[in-house]
Amino acid sequence: MSTSTARLMDGTALARRTVEETAARAAEFTRRTGTTPCLATVLVGADPASVTYVKMKQNRCAKAGIRSRHVELPAETTTEELVAAITALSEDPDVHGILLQHPVGPHIDERAAFEAIAPEKDVDGVTMASFAAMGFGLPGFVSCTPGGIMRLLDAYDVDLTGKRAVVVGRSAILGKPAGLLLLGRDATVTYCHSRTTDLSAAVREADVLVAAVGKPNFIKGEDIKPGAVVIDAGYNPGNVGDVDFAGAAERASLITPVPGGVGPMTIAVLLAQTVDAAERRLGL
Repeated sequence: MSTSTARLMDGTALARRTVEETAARAAEFTRRTGTTPCLATVLVGADPASVTYVKMKQNRCAKAGIRSRHVELPAETTTEELVAAITALSEDPDVHGILLQHPVGPHIDERAAFEAIAPEKDVDGVTMASFAAMGFGLPGFVSCTPGGIMRLLDAYDVDLTGKRAVVVGRSAILGKPAGLLLLGRDATVTYCHSRTTDLSAAVREADVLVAAVGKPNFIKGEDIKPGAVVIDAGYNPGNVGDVDFAGAAERASLITPVPGGVGPMTIAVLLAQTVDAAERRLGL
């Protein structure tokens, strides 16, 4: 088989369409209410990668007709100071969504900071309230990367009912919620991780594989079930995903590239949920 066997899942194109739809909704919201949807970003310290991510999100906000407010705090900020800053944004009626750029410094209680985000403004889907909503299938905000994965699966007409889905990774904002969302769509979900015994055997059973372990080329191509859908949510130095792309593409039916697959969808979902939050706040 050649590497052209698998069809690429174009996250860049889908993200572009999603942002265009979001921009239209934001414009209509502004026209009807006289208020522009607003996303507040909070950055602690000056980590170069985090600074770049925040600037990129601000640029995308501008393209989508979403106002951005940026709160920049010094690296030595305490948990109490960060919680106070986020609480102020949660109480500000002009702010519709809040994003805490993570990771924060090791001296900060990140979970306490996340929980200071009002659930109705948790457009990044990082609070316990959002996690519970995903688990119970209730209204709320999904974690952005898993939400982007679900939109990709829908765009490529992947029927999840009864399918065996294997999620490799267990982070609170990617692996765990991805499994919950897949389960909510009637997939049979297996969670695996870097310490799973005989991971290859589990991967070989996957009709749908979500790789989110953060280790380059961790999933071997020969372990991909023929015809499987492969979602690579990993991003490692050198634009390398968690899956051996060349090997997996010879066996999969659909596969996400890295970059250009899951990544663009993450920001697109963030923007879409910011407009959702603005609409819900005013009952639209």
